[in-house]
Amino acid sequence: MKIVAALTDPTLAAQAERQGAEIIELRVDLYDGNVPRQVKDAKAACSLPVIITLRSAQEGGQFFGSPDEWMKKIEPLIPFADYIDVERSFAQHAPAIRAAGKKIIASHHDGRMVPLYILFVMERELRAYGDIPKIIVTPANDEDLIELLTFTQAANKPICTGVMGSEFRHARAILPLFGSEFVYCHTGEPTAAGQYSVEEFVQLKKLSGR
Repeated sequence: MKIVAALTDPTLAAQAERQGAEIIELRVDLYDGNVPRQVKDAKAACSLPVIITLRSAQEGGQFFGSPDEWMKKIEPLIPFADYIDVERSFAQHAPAIRAAGKKIIASHHDGRMVPLYILFVMERELRAYGDIPKIIVTPANDEDLIELLTFTQAANKPICTGVMGSEFRHARAILPLFGSEFVYCHTGEPTAAGQYSVEEFVQLKKLSGR
């Protein structure tokens, strides 16, 4: 498992590294001002790999544009990225990102639980254009969580799974034990309800022995 520091404030990149993050995610849909400059400065401030994420409003972010508008905003940021998060609605631009030598986190965020067989279908669809499928769902009960754990263990690797909301916050700590590649935490303000801080998850990782 790798600890990702999801940053609402790009100036916290160095702090995230000091706290024990292994990757930083720059949530550029939340940034104002000169975003390319902010991304460049964050990349220079730490030695960690960088995920660039421009999250759509449909999947919980603040980007409201079309796929072409998404690519227009992403393009000047590509040189500073190691990974680009690409939702399915923006997948038409995945070949250009691959051609630039960047890895793709193919993501889907859902405000409900997805049936187990659909999770496997979704994984194949995401892996068709991405390197690491990222599937985030919202369990309604313990049975849903067990299905998500089952999927995470059985899915081809690498895979990243997670939950939305704070009700099943503990799942964020358990899923990496079943094979989820990344766990998204926060340095500074959380980017999502229920996130652990990087410092909290460093301690949990030590306790798990992983």
